[in-house]
Amino acid sequence: MKVLVTVATKHGSTREIAEMIADELRASGLEVDVREAGSVIEITSYEAVVLGSAVYTGGWLADATRFAHAHGPALRKMPVWLFSSGPIGVDDAKLLDDPPETPELFKLTQAREHRLFGGKLDKESLDRFDQYVARVVQAPEGDFRDWDAVRAWARRIASSLAGVQTQTR
Repeated sequence: MKVLVTVATKHGSTREIAEMIADELRASGLEVDVREAGSVIEITSYEAVVLGSAVYTGGWLADATRFAHAHGPALRKMPVWLFSSGPIGVDDAKLLDDPPETPELFKLTQAREHRLFGGKLDKESLDRFDQYVARVVQAPEGDFRDWDAVRAWARRIASSLAGVQTQTR
């Protein structure tokens, strides 16, 4: 089964989550491509999609939402999972609300699940504006991604896809 893991990221940390998801899916025997959401033109060669985005100023990046809108009809015909990355400085990202686009994304894609993962903030890698915003909101610096949770979620996706493969044979 061929899976597309597509992601919108601003500074690369959300792409690292996508790469970890892809690695776990590959370890389960799936064929996986990782692509930037803004560069995907067609998805007809895939049988499942994992779509993720960094969360900035409370919402998904435009490339990820455009992907969902552009490919909505095709996505509704295959298994889809959504993930967001961005909360920083919290011990349990599940306590935070989902991004406001989540209900619309579920409607567009008929996704099976949305998962919110902690993010990463390296203030030195930010441009001046983002450094200013981080300072104003007193954003804590650090890596708040829970790699064990990312791997476990990816393994659940792989397990679910193994069931889909069995049904289609």
